[in-house]
Amino acid sequence: MSLSASLGVALSGLSTTAEQTGVVSRNVARASDPNATRKIANIVTASGGGIHLASVTRAANVSLLEKVLGATSSAAAQKAIVEGLNRLNETNDDPELDRSPAAMIQKLVDSIQQYASAPHDSIRAQSAVSAAQNLAASLNDATRTVQDVRAQADAGIGDSVDRLNTLLSRFETLNTEIVKATRIGADVTDYLDQRDALLTEMSEDIGIRTLTRSNNDMAIFTDSGVTLFDVKARSLTFERTLFYSPGTAGNAVYADGVPIVGGSSPMQLGSGRLTGLAAARDDLAVSYQNQLDEIARGLIEAFAESDQTGFALPDVPGLFTYPGAPAMPASGTLVVGLAGSITVAASVDPLQGGDLALLRDGGISGDPSYVYNTSGGTGYIDRLDQFVSALSQQRSFDPAVGLAPTATLAGYSSSSVAWLQEARKTSNDNAQYSQTLLERSTEALSKETGVNIDEEMTTLLELERSYQASTRLITSIDNMLRTLMSMAG
Repeated sequence: MSLSASLGVALSGLSTTAEQTGVVSRNVARASDPNATRKIANIVTASGGGIHLASVTRAANVSLLEKVLGATSSAAAQKAIVEGLNRLNETNDDPELDRSPAAMIQKLVDSIQQYASAPHDSIRAQSAVSAAQNLAASLNDATRTVQDVRAQADAGIGDSVDRLNTLLSRFETLNTEIVKATRIGADVTDYLDQRDALLTEMSEDIGIRTLTRSNNDMAIFTDSGVTLFDVKARSLTFERTLFYSPGTAGNAVYADGVPIVGGSSPMQLGSGRLTGLAAARDDLAVSYQNQLDEIARGLIEAFAESDQTGFALPDVPGLFTYPGAPAMPASGTLVVGLAGSITVAASVDPLQGGDLALLRDGGISGDPSYVYNTSGGTGYIDRLDQFVSALSQQRSFDPAVGLAPTATLAGYSSSSVAWLQEARKTSNDNAQYSQTLLERSTEALSKETGVNIDEEMTTLLELERSYQASTRLITSIDNMLRTLMSMAG
């Protein structure tokens, strides 16, 4: 090999080593970036015996990335469900404060029993009426909390949709640049890292699947198969509902015109924050509201007044009433929103001009046909005993609500609390599992594709030795050329 050819080989080695060092430096500089992958300098031998940098690629593992995206979606969905259930649990308050509907019913039973032991005592009568008012107020407050949970979930869905549209727009811009750069053979590894980071962000809100095509072009679909991106970003649309009341139906989220959250589409999302928020808004909160409504209906039934004249007049609401009075709610049938409108009759509330004694005597509805204590005796307790008996007897509840169709009112209320606590426990367990799976998947991906400082420093030392070898070769060639030139002179 001639000296000039040898010099070319040495110079190519020197130049290539410098380029390799630049790649290593990029790796070290982004070692703390969780979205950065390890860049690899690919070296090839030239025809003249030298070497050059053919391309820069990155360490990638498509399978592990898909697992991370799936785990991210599952963890985000479970987190949203847990947050919704924890808000619903506020209706039960601290167990030591006994503010749950079940505890409030027991307080009402106790106060009525105390009133029955001294039916002439107006203070005990007031205590019983106050217990009833507190119970009605707790159901009203619980309804407001449930609807607030639904409204917040709806707002969260809107925020997620806005965020996804922004991410898809950014993804379109980045994907276009990647395709263009790939076609001309430019280094796109940093762009690919940025695109993967966008995918991770998207997967928090929505379960996704990806398809990579020629020139590093990528398409994105929901985990149910609806297109989110294919050359162009598809629009996600959602109409927010600003105010929720019992019976309000939340709107669906549409992707490319197909409902993917809410509605009756067969292509519903399987994971992602949107899924968790929709479950809290349309399923869990609605189920709990239905349970509260059935408790309220049971109270109206238990304290209803019946005709005492023998003319078979229909039963009417008594101590507990609602806007539909004097008609009674249908037995064993859910009345949506009843827990939010149940109240204690004004006729027994002294602050509203009522008479406490009506609780003992009957006629709360204002019709004398429903008076039980016709003699007006202050020692009359039969009606109070009927209340206690009614609260402990089995009654029918709407089976569509999901709890036992037959139970005592107190037992049904306790079942509602148990349902909520079991849902919280299950969702917390699922959330912990999903979070653990996410951490393990992320760790595995990082080990496979992330930057290891120790490895990079080792590579840097090897490059330093290669650089030194090239410089020594150039020095030797330089000395040889000087010697030849001096001999020629």
